[in-house]
Amino acid sequence: MKMVWSPEKASKAYLDTVKSCELLQESNEAELISAMAAGWDAQMIVETWSRRGDDITSTSMGLSIASKHTGGKHICIVPDENSKTDYISAMQKTTGMSPEVVVGEPEEAMERLTGIDFLVVECEKNDFSRMLKVAELSHRGAVLVCKNVSSRIVSDFRWKSVLDGKSRIVRSVFLPVGKGLDIAHVGAAGSGTGEGKRGTGEKMVKKWIRRFDRESGEEFVIRK
Repeated sequence: MKMVWSPEKASKAYLDTVKSCELLQESNEAELISAMAAGWDAQMIVETWSRRGDDITSTSMGLSIASKHTGGKHICIVPDENSKTDYISAMQKTTGMSPEVVVGEPEEAMERLTGIDFLVVECEKNDFSRMLKVAELSHRGAVLVCKNVSSRIVSDFRWKSVLDGKSRIVRSVFLPVGKGLDIAHVGAAGSGTGEGKRGTGEKMVKKWIRRFDRESGEEFVIRK
């Protein structure tokens, strides 16, 4: 079983997030992230929050809206109890709701979570590499979003090295939305680049070729 895209859920989450973000008098990448989480029917949505202000609140709002459309769980990781109090207060003030909150260092908290299929992390505040190496992603696959990524950073960013080869990257892209989003779609378990067998027993090897466009910041993956 793998993640399947639902245009209807994506559209509903997008519009609901647009309406909700009007309460904050802002509209940024929250709508896009919300639409992606809902569209991919994410059942385990995880994000990190580090007291950066209303931009993170809007993202959390969008993810909470997405979880309502998918019937999934939304968890936010915060560094300490004070952050937890501030985060819950901000969410309840702006949305009247709050997701489940986990206190601790991101990489330590990540080890206690399983089946993650949608992950949002700030590039500027966290070591994304360390978190991804301990994250237990869903067997259906996962969508990984790194926020606040400049084009300079993404030109040197390689999802394959960050994931330490444990997961297959179906596609990755950098989008100049908000302060920059680097997004990767990880394939479902068992759908990797392994060998398949033909009827005669002959082994058939599949080869993946990667191409990176430095101008657009987009990485292409082609299977031969």
